[in-house]
Amino acid sequence: MKRPKVTVVGAGNVGASCAFWLAVKEIGDIVLIDIPEFSDRTKGKALDLAQCGPVARFDSRIIGGSDYGDAAGSDVVIITAGLPRKPGMSRDDLIETNVKIVGSVAEQVGKAAPDSVLIIVSNPLDAMVYTAWKKSGFPTQRVVGQAGCLDIARYRTFIAMELDCSVEDISALLMGGHGDDMVPLPRYTSVAGIPVTQLIPPDRLSAIIERAKMGGGELVKLMGTSAYYAPAAGSVDMAEAIVRDKRRIFPCAAYCDKEYGVGGYFVGVPCMLGANGVEKVIEVDLNGDERALFDTSVSHVRELVEVAGKFIG
Repeated sequence: MKRPKVTVVGAGNVGASCAFWLAVKEIGDIVLIDIPEFSDRTKGKALDLAQCGPVARFDSRIIGGSDYGDAAGSDVVIITAGLPRKPGMSRDDLIETNVKIVGSVAEQVGKAAPDSVLIIVSNPLDAMVYTAWKKSGFPTQRVVGQAGCLDIARYRTFIAMELDCSVEDISALLMGGHGDDMVPLPRYTSVAGIPVTQLIPPDRLSAIIERAKMGGGELVKLMGTSAYYAPAAGSVDMAEAIVRDKRRIFPCAAYCDKEYGVGGYFVGVPCMLGANGVEKVIEVDLNGDERALFDTSVSHVRELVEVAGKFIG
């Protein structure tokens, strides 16, 4: 029986953390890829992680390097490659730089692992998912972005902190883009089946939502760098659902055309992940305020994609 295989492109903080979670969950064999200049370091990270196997009791085969040929046969490829926005860098500068990086990665993955499902983590997320789709040549259902899984994890964490309860009892939903463009849906949030609006006063719930929206910025101020443990955990949750055909429902950046009237963009919506990637986009009823926030978020996605389109070629 063929062992599942997951490749992670980009061996920085997020990519290395993805490899760690993949190994601990024993989801399959793991390939860690970075640029040739970092090949030895990437091999070292893979070897270091492999040596955790006897202690953490996993048998995943783990290799690292810069050869995309090692990705052959991958079921899932998680793309974390890209540069963070630096002081003085405009949004368009960041998009141009990361379009080149993610576009090149997607092209090489498309050749090496043509039957894989792509999970994009690189920022700006919505534009990078679009870039990966265009450059890989993959069908839309096999390209999906991770942002909602991170945002919803933050949202659930802060609710659990407020109520001093287990995060396992919290079920939540959000839509739209990452960060400021996030559209939380308190009407679809519950704690052990109890609507969260019955447990947390409106002012406190609003504060929690704002903190979730600004969660990335809060961590950058504290650590001086972007988050990596939680983004990686969210990405691996998605990969597990695909590899094991769990058909779990996550808020992901999935391709929507008629769905929600989006008109052909990758936007954050609840969708079912299984062996084929995005098995289904789930449409939920939105009230007037929720719809207005979602439409605003979609308009920002369109703007990002228009900029990315100038550099995709």
